[in-house]
Amino acid sequence: MVMSVASPRRSIREAVVQSVLAYHQQQNQKYRRSISYGGEAGAGVGGVGDDDEPGFWEEEEGTVELAQIGAERTKNVLILMSDTGGGHRASAEAIRDAFRLEFGDEYKVFVKDLCKDHAGWPLNDMERSYKFMVKHVQLWKVAFHSTSPRWVHCFYLTALAAFYAKKVEAGLKKYKPDIIISVHPLMQHIPLWVLKWQGLQNRVVFVTVITDLNTCHPTWFHTGVNRCYCPSEEVSKRALLEGLEPSQVRIFGLPIRPSFCRAVLVKDALRRELQLDPELPAVLLMGGGEGMGPVKKTAKALGESLFDKESGKPIGQLIVICGRNKTLSSTLEATQWKIPVKIRGFETQMEKWMGACDCIITKAGPGTIAEALIRGLPIILNDFIPGQEVGNVPYVVDNGAGVFSKSSKETARLVARWFGPDSEELRKMSENALKLAQPDAVFDIVKDIHELTQQQGPMSHISYTITSSFYQPM
Repeated sequence: MVMSVASPRRSIREAVVQSVLAYHQQQNQKYRRSISYGGEAGAGVGGVGDDDEPGFWEEEEGTVELAQIGAERTKNVLILMSDTGGGHRASAEAIRDAFRLEFGDEYKVFVKDLCKDHAGWPLNDMERSYKFMVKHVQLWKVAFHSTSPRWVHCFYLTALAAFYAKKVEAGLKKYKPDIIISVHPLMQHIPLWVLKWQGLQNRVVFVTVITDLNTCHPTWFHTGVNRCYCPSEEVSKRALLEGLEPSQVRIFGLPIRPSFCRAVLVKDALRRELQLDPELPAVLLMGGGEGMGPVKKTAKALGESLFDKESGKPIGQLIVICGRNKTLSSTLEATQWKIPVKIRGFETQMEKWMGACDCIITKAGPGTIAEALIRGLPIILNDFIPGQEVGNVPYVVDNGAGVFSKSSKETARLVARWFGPDSEELRKMSENALKLAQPDAVFDIVKDIHELTQQQGPMSHISYTITSSFYQPM
């Protein structure tokens, strides 16, 4: 069976600007609204606009071809991310792996930076720009907060859509997704507008998976998604304030790779495998993928505090993850240590190193925090990125799973106390961490997405093609 959906003659730039402005005008008039999808409120991308919106489908030229190829066909899943920080890619890959484990060949999953591959500046340069700004934290702080007001980010997203929706559309045409998953705050607005333009908003399941534990930018929230998966109660409250309906919001936790969630690890066995001292408690010092932060200073402070001068013996051991920072790794390897120390570069088996340790020192990155909670590690947060990571500090501290300290010496003294007279405090924090952990989050997310596809009915078994006739000169 072949179905034809009429597509308009107007340029995509004109249509996107007009429809986006109309959409946000409607949002201002009625901030919270019900979104119709398959007869159920708050369940579909129809929130981008209704199919019968006046003036949108006025004229016909070109078509979108829909060819039926069977109910059991493999569905395409397109996960949209950007390497602006390591957390977005990590979450995307965790979701991809969970799909494979749960559903095998039923889904074909692509993890792509659509803007980098198909859009122009500044969208194709976000990774470099982000790294520059977070190295100059005040610059990032200004950028984060200045774009938070609704009228500001609506304006610049409308402008970006006007120029780059056509190129993003080319990316969607390439992957022909049945499901689109955004794990980045700038990866839902333009694709949703393209789906509306193509008349596919009720054909493609679109969900957002928020990767910030507490404080998050308002651009994460779009009322046109089928689902918005929130990692915490606080984020879900923000979603409702931004106009999403309760039926659109799910609180499952942060998606962490399945190796963390389902691996059964024994600490003693891991220490033997990783050649650690089985008798000494271990602290894990993280510098992130780039080995940033006060890693060197903290490591040296720990080297002193974990050595008992009276007995002349160590009371603990240290593992340092330097990431891609080879200079840091070389410097620490050349240092003379009084305690057992392991220096590691970029690690792909963090579940083992975390499983072998008793506490962790890290900046307030959401992914590392979520992984540490699953392993029951008390957390010492030593830094955070202004904006999205600010709220992660009270998330950990207020729930009794860790502390915050920017002082390397204070951090080292605290670890020494945990490994000595304050071991009971360490044990209680470990219990609190396990209570806060959500190890099944990634599987809960993919199962819910699967259920959404099953609810689509017969149309979910029909593949579609965005025809080249859609493209109009801009």
